[in-house]
Amino acid sequence: MRPGRIRNTPAGLNVEVYGLTILMQAQCGLPERTLVHHHYNGLKTAALFGVLFAVLLGIGALLSSGTGSPAYIWIFLLIGLATTAYSYWNSDKLAIRAMRAVPVTEAQAPEMYRIVRELSAKAGQPMPRLYVSPTMAPNAFATGRNPQHAAVCCTQGILALLNERELRGVLGHELMHVYNRDILTSSVAAAIAGVITSLGQFLLFFGGGDRRNSNPLATIAMALLAPLAASLIQMAIGRTREYDADEDGARLTDDPLALASALRKLESGTQRAPLPDTDQKLANAAHLMIANPFRSGVRGLLATHPPMADRIQRLERMAGRALGS
Repeated sequence: MRPGRIRNTPAGLNVEVYGLTILMQAQCGLPERTLVHHHYNGLKTAALFGVLFAVLLGIGALLSSGTGSPAYIWIFLLIGLATTAYSYWNSDKLAIRAMRAVPVTEAQAPEMYRIVRELSAKAGQPMPRLYVSPTMAPNAFATGRNPQHAAVCCTQGILALLNERELRGVLGHELMHVYNRDILTSSVAAAIAGVITSLGQFLLFFGGGDRRNSNPLATIAMALLAPLAASLIQMAIGRTREYDADEDGARLTDDPLALASALRKLESGTQRAPLPDTDQKLANAAHLMIANPFRSGVRGLLATHPPMADRIQRLERMAGRALGS
């Protein structure tokens, strides 16, 4: 970027402040687009995680009050941390295995390689491993604990459904999940929510320990409400990160309407060819995907994906015009 020329200054941001930010990035050798964010959802995500851990510790405290021992608080805290660490460290393997994806070479997927190589270079990040899942359900996801261990996967369905411009928009979205460390965020949220759900079921069937010291109404309430609260918080975290990846991915590609067009096609495509919602491995990996892979229904009410109409509308506002106009 040449000195004295500020491109794409965000609305509402002082041009001198923005220029100073870009100059600092250049001095540090960092790519222009990877540091400047125009949303402040990190604090919201941190607060939601705090509530999620509070629910987990609340279950431990309830059991501790029933048994007279504080050990349960520490046990459930350690369970949550161990589950989170395992999910984070193995996130790429778990998701790839759930989708039965296979690695592809550049000769097998030249378009995918060309787009990802261009966008990775533009962001100043390493090239991730590329996979294709042999399903006609149109979807894509990125996984891996950091950019050095990242993988991007497209299904055969999405490769057939989208044109190159739309696929570029989708892959930009997925790469920003990696660069924003959203795989860590979503893996932690999913793992803790899973532990809370399991503990809620334990409480429902086995109670809070010593029945003389426990409050049966509190036990039942915690057993029923804790899993629901965990699901709602996981949903809120997931939707926040999806909005962020939409915005950051659109800035990476300089083409918000390409992603908007892709999302419109995916909205109908996932309904025509959904993944089976009876497979628990797929359900565990669903939060990583760009579109909710299951049919709309009860599961959709607690989906970690925001409504497609809202996502498309936000992208249209970024572009300053409606899709198709």
